[in-house]
Amino acid sequence: MTSHASFLLSEQGPFADSFSNYRERASQRAMAESVESALANQESLLIEAGTGTGKTFAYLVPAIELDGKTVISTGTRNLQDQLFFKDLPMVFKVLGKRRKVALLKGRQNYLCLHRMDMNLDGTQFTMPDTGEELAKIREWSRKTRDGDLSQAHFIAEDSSAIPFVTSTADNCLGKDCPAYDDCFVAKARRHAMESDIVVINHHLLMADLALKEDGFGELVPRADAYIIDEAHQLPDIASVFFGQNFSSRQLQDITRDCLLAYHSEAKDCRGLKEYSEIIDKQVADLRLLLGDEVHRQFWKEYIQQDVVHEQFGALTDSIEALCDLLKEQAIRSRDLENLFERAESLFEKAQLFFNNDEEKDVQWIEIYRKSFNLNTTPLDIADNFQKATAPYRQASWVLTSATLAVNENFSHFQHKLGLGQAKTEVFPSPFDYSEQALLYLPRYLGNPSSPDYTRHFIEAALPQLKASRGRAFLLFTSHKALQDAAEMLEKHREFNLFVQGQASKTYLLEKFRQTDNSVLLGTFSFWEGVDVAGDALSFVAIDKLPFASPGDPVNQARIHALKQKGRDAFFSFQLPDAIINLKQGAGRLIRDVADKGVLMIGDPRLVGRTYGQRFLNDLPPMLPTRNSELVKEFLENL
Repeated sequence: MTSHASFLLSEQGPFADSFSNYRERASQRAMAESVESALANQESLLIEAGTGTGKTFAYLVPAIELDGKTVISTGTRNLQDQLFFKDLPMVFKVLGKRRKVALLKGRQNYLCLHRMDMNLDGTQFTMPDTGEELAKIREWSRKTRDGDLSQAHFIAEDSSAIPFVTSTADNCLGKDCPAYDDCFVAKARRHAMESDIVVINHHLLMADLALKEDGFGELVPRADAYIIDEAHQLPDIASVFFGQNFSSRQLQDITRDCLLAYHSEAKDCRGLKEYSEIIDKQVADLRLLLGDEVHRQFWKEYIQQDVVHEQFGALTDSIEALCDLLKEQAIRSRDLENLFERAESLFEKAQLFFNNDEEKDVQWIEIYRKSFNLNTTPLDIADNFQKATAPYRQASWVLTSATLAVNENFSHFQHKLGLGQAKTEVFPSPFDYSEQALLYLPRYLGNPSSPDYTRHFIEAALPQLKASRGRAFLLFTSHKALQDAAEMLEKHREFNLFVQGQASKTYLLEKFRQTDNSVLLGTFSFWEGVDVAGDALSFVAIDKLPFASPGDPVNQARIHALKQKGRDAFFSFQLPDAIINLKQGAGRLIRDVADKGVLMIGDPRLVGRTYGQRFLNDLPPMLPTRNSELVKEFLENL
């Protein structure tokens, strides 16, 4: 018997009546039926839905039809906006339904009136533009209804003014804030509590599950159903929230707020100013001792150096002294009480980085030009995730993505989050890949670890780039390879190059779509969540198999832990992750039933190693070839 949700998406349903070019998709209807059943029976369900399934409508239709409250979580804020402003209104219109819907983002997306006023009145800015932008934001604050800073189009995403007009979980005063009655975060959360469907993102979901304490109590409302889209991202995001973070930015934020408090309400407490200045200097001195910029290194390699250990100890002692001082001042105001709580939390975090339980956690550091970031990441988050979701067990959980399974087996993903009891389903893509696409595996590229590999890769891609007249993505597994490739392609003036890092991702994609003979070069942020359908994209080239760096401290620690348990780290961890990542990159090529193109994967390990077949088995069933001339002819005829 056909389910109600499945019927609605059929050729006899309202979608077919509403759109003249509507095509019924068997996989979409089957997915909608499975989601409807999971929501009705409070089940946990994992779904891999191939590109083109139409998974968004396949879960929105049963969610809207559900007589209850649904929380939908997406991977990014852009996807949140698309769901809220485009997809949900379209489905509501077609179904003739009305439900109360809320868009809920993290607090850093909303204007904080208290901090804006406090900083405008008492802060000396190091950059002249910051004060001018704050004045513009104050003017905008008089007109905005929801305080969502993404609607303030005059502010850049990386504007130096944003930290001065937003709150964090640390510095928010919650219900004790003098501006609480007008607080945009509080209003957004109240609206979410009253709504039938709430659209959030994974960072907010994990903040709610892992942190709980936020100045407002619960961040995300309790619901009858939780639908997690782009669910493949969830384990990595969860690892961040189940860990700990201690950074120079946090220290600079608290010293800046201490100085503000000293000038505005505690001028008789000179120690506030003195300790703030001492900590600022100690942070700068520690940054110098840490040396060159690095991306993710073991913290133990630094803290074991006597000079770093001594300086980190001195910094920790100063934070403790500031904490003692603020404890005495906390009674004077809610702002000073909040500063004491923040200092106490920072002191506790700092102490964590003197010791590490290597069987449970890995501690690592990132060092930037003027700052540093210390992190503790759990090696296994399954228990944490299960404990955090225990209060929500009566609800339905549907987790979906185009890439959750490896060879249609979900055990790798299930193990990460402890979801071994969940039901699983795979719904294949409706696209005819054997007609729409070629898989090109070029010959003679050499060892992927060779210094000349990127040059050989570009040389193999160039004839195809010319045949396709640009209209190409070149996807890389490292920033160095991307920069080397960009340098090589600069002399080929027939192409318009768009290189990750030159501008925002949104801007680069828009220019790519609008410009003839365009070639976009990107690393992992362009491997997923990027949708370029139609003639603008006909060629996608991937340089290497996307194995996570074995030198990365988190990966290294997890590999070591698996080996200690007698497990094969390569086949149980590294290979499945790489297969899922490659599927994401390959998914950029064919986005619509009419699309045609070529996927080129340069890495010779695909055919030279026995495990290469496991990658090939999980790619869409494109026609494979090693013949460069055949590929050129295919592209020239598009």
